[in-house]
Amino acid sequence: MKILLHTCCAPCLTWFVDSKIDLVSYFYNPNLYPEAEFVKRYFTLKNYASAEKVPLVFDFDKSKTVAGDCSDCYEKRLRKTAEYAKKNGFESFTTTLLISPYQNHELIRKIGAEAGEEAGVKFFYRDFRDGYKRGRELSRQFQLYRQKYCGCEVSHDSTKKVTK
Repeated sequence: MKILLHTCCAPCLTWFVDSKIDLVSYFYNPNLYPEAEFVKRYFTLKNYASAEKVPLVFDFDKSKTVAGDCSDCYEKRLRKTAEYAKKNGFESFTTTLLISPYQNHELIRKIGAEAGEEAGVKFFYRDFRDGYKRGRELSRQFQLYRQKYCGCEVSHDSTKKVTK
């Protein structure tokens, strides 16, 4: 069963590819700020997916999320992923966000299930956090750009304050 995998960035994708999961990567991340960050993540993912022969779909819809509102951000991205999955014959979808120990798994699970139900496609939930360390190792091995924040303006600004 091929799964549609909402992909936030190349480093988070590495573990899924290494695990030989039959997937298509779907990059839809209107939360990314600033534009230069979007470009870095886009090209890093594009180059990694090409090198690893990972099927990849880009959605450049610029419907911005509300910065700092994780619920809005998860909802926009997972609904769009569910809709794409349904329209393109996927049985299920999930997200690389679930590999991160920094994301709200319960909220992602809830929103993913709701989005899947509305679109008529199954949201596949699994706690992938056990793959986080390996994903970091792989991203270093492949010399991938690794960001220090989730992507939105609020997380970008809070990271800048911490690193000053």
